[in-house]
Amino acid sequence: MTSAFAWLDHSESDRQKALEIVDLFKEQDTRDELGIGTVRDALSDTLFPGISTIQTRAKYLLFVPWIYKALEDRKTKSADIEGLARYHEIELIYPLLAAGNVIGVIGRDAKANLQRLPSSVYWSGLGALGIRRFQGAQYQYHRSLDSFYRGRRQQHADAEDGIVDMGKPRTNWHEGIPSAPDAFPKNATLKLTKIEAEYLRQQIMTNVPGTLFAFLVDQAEWWDSVNLPWHHPQVGECSSQVKTHLHHAELFSLVMLGVVLLYNLMLAEMRESGHTGGAAEPGRLVGLYRSELGDWYEEIRNRRRELAQWMDARSEFWALVGKANQRIPIPTVHFIDTWIDLALGVDGIDALIDSRAARDLVRNRELRLKRKMARLISPRALELWSGAAGTGRLSFRWAQVQTILWDILRGLGKEPR
Repeated sequence: MTSAFAWLDHSESDRQKALEIVDLFKEQDTRDELGIGTVRDALSDTLFPGISTIQTRAKYLLFVPWIYKALEDRKTKSADIEGLARYHEIELIYPLLAAGNVIGVIGRDAKANLQRLPSSVYWSGLGALGIRRFQGAQYQYHRSLDSFYRGRRQQHADAEDGIVDMGKPRTNWHEGIPSAPDAFPKNATLKLTKIEAEYLRQQIMTNVPGTLFAFLVDQAEWWDSVNLPWHHPQVGECSSQVKTHLHHAELFSLVMLGVVLLYNLMLAEMRESGHTGGAAEPGRLVGLYRSELGDWYEEIRNRRRELAQWMDARSEFWALVGKANQRIPIPTVHFIDTWIDLALGVDGIDALIDSRAARDLVRNRELRLKRKMARLISPRALELWSGAAGTGRLSFRWAQVQTILWDILRGLGKEPR
């Protein structure tokens, strides 16, 4: 079967976000059913730049440059680099599995049939953290190597002739990357040495300063797992700027949980009234989502004053989002603003659930995004609904960040003994 996606010459960041969307559709609790992903991602990039939902472990930030640097040292041609890099990335799977800790090994199940290679998964993050110096997409890097080698030969020839280039030597990778172990990838493990962990720590602090990511990699002590970044025990020690960013993310996550719960309630009502073409089903899901909306609204009510202040300073929120992504679609901004006004303007959850304006907002948003495949109008699409679509609270890539930070802290010797 041919792929449904035809990759054009878009920017690497656009391509990476599209790949992430493909993966998100496999995760029931985090899918972007109502098109707020651009705002979610802008906040994620503000808090944790360089990290994506498809990254797994910190060591791949070194594995990828090690593989490419070795191929560059052998003067691998542009025509051959993609195939040879793939060979070595597949080869890496087996020693990692043999090392015993298989959690986070990319290709653990697919092995030689792996389609999403680590280099593709980490390419954007390597650039954001200053580990990759080449400015461009991965395919552009592949194409550039022949001219890269010619440029280096010319530099050497000029040096022999006494011509001094006052500029820094051209390189595709950061000069300070720790050396790969002897015989790499044999005996490769996901465990970071202290030198490797310190290098990643310094790259994060240098290239994304003033972020929650940089604060945690520098100041965090070991912590037990928490589900959301604002639950981290050291949040109170962050700078005022980081606290502000995190506060915006927390309240956005809270308020937007309500709209996806209302969307799922509307789907449950349709299914349980027989709109899929079959017999009507018992009201279990309707009751579930009404209960969850009740719990959500109780949290809204308990934080009413805080949320009212946030509403009054909404321009600051959109300025923060716009700094990370200046291309947020206007309809997305309108949808979010309208929902915030509705959710925080009603008196009681029953009034919100029964609000024609709120239900029309949700229905029209899904129709705009999915057209004839919208579940709220398509019996076939509704029939395929699992019973929960996008119902998880936005966590801004925290699961991936937490794992990567733990890898680095272990390497630094901060893990409890």
